[in-house]
Amino acid sequence: MEKPFLLHMLTATKNHSPFDVNMAYDAGWSACTPYTDVTLDEVRELVQDAIFSRGPNGVKRTGIFVGGRDTHLAMEMMQAAKKSMVPPFEVSLFADPSGAFTTAAGMVACVERELKKSQAGGLQDKRIVVFGGTGPVGSTAAMLASNAGAEAIIVSHHSLAKAETVADLCNQRYGSALSGAEGSNDVSIVELLSEADVVFNAATEGVQVVNSSQLLKAERLKVACDVNAVPPEGIEGVGVMDDGVTINGSPTNAVGIGALAVGNVKYQAQHLLLKRMYETGEAEFLDFNNAFEVAREYVG
Repeated sequence: MEKPFLLHMLTATKNHSPFDVNMAYDAGWSACTPYTDVTLDEVRELVQDAIFSRGPNGVKRTGIFVGGRDTHLAMEMMQAAKKSMVPPFEVSLFADPSGAFTTAAGMVACVERELKKSQAGGLQDKRIVVFGGTGPVGSTAAMLASNAGAEAIIVSHHSLAKAETVADLCNQRYGSALSGAEGSNDVSIVELLSEADVVFNAATEGVQVVNSSQLLKAERLKVACDVNAVPPEGIEGVGVMDDGVTINGSPTNAVGIGALAVGNVKYQAQHLLLKRMYETGEAEFLDFNNAFEVAREYVG
C-alpha cells in the first residue's frame, strides 16, 4: 500500500488557519496536522520527527507548511526547517502566513497584467504607492513590485517612522529597495497619489483609504488595486468584482482591480503550490517569490 500524503502545518499562533487546512485537503493532501504555538527553537525537532520516521521514499509524500501572522517569523521558521534536513531526508516547505504571500502575489500579478495591456510596459520603473504597506500583505506586495523593477513606497497611516522601519527591515532581509511615507491626512495622500503610476490598498478592511476627490489628483495613475472586500471600498470607485474596469472619474482612465479578482488568483496560486509540493517528487522551498511566479503564469 502506498503511503499517504502527509502535510505538517506549523504556526506560531494559537490556531492554524481553517482556510489553509481546507486548501491543503482540496489540493490533494491525505492528512493535515496542525502544530500551534510553535516557537522558532522548536522547529528543528518537529521537522526531524516528521522526516526521519518515513524513510527516503516516504519523505517524498511529506510536506511542511508554515503559517502564522508574522511574515518575517514565518521565513525564519522556513530557514530553520531547511537547515534541519539531512539528505536524502528532505521535504518540500511552503510558507504563506495569513495568506499574505499568495494574496500579495495575486495583487502584483494582476497589476502587471494590466500595465502590459497598455503602453506602460509592465512594472519596470513604475512608481507604486502601497497603502497599508506596513502590514504583511502590503509589505510583501511592495517587495515583489520592487524586485520586479518598480519604485515601491510603503505608506503608514500612523507615522513616517513606522513606514521607514518596515521598509528598512524588508530591504535588509530580502534585498528590496523600499522607501516609506506617511499618509495620515488629505494633503499627504494627495501628494503621494499625484506621482503614483499604481496604487495598492492593503489596509484594514472596511476603511476607505482613498476617496474619489483624491483620485482626481492622481494624474499619472494607471492601475489601482484594492483587496478590501468589506464596505466601504478601500479605494473609492474600485468594486470588489472589478478586473481591469475603468474607474469612474479617473482623469487618466485608470483601471481598477478588486478583492475578488485578486482573491481568485491568490486561491489558484496557493492551490497550485500545495499540489506542486508532492507532485514534483523533489524537495522545494516555496515562499512569496514562488507564489509570484505561479500567479504570473496563471494570469498570463
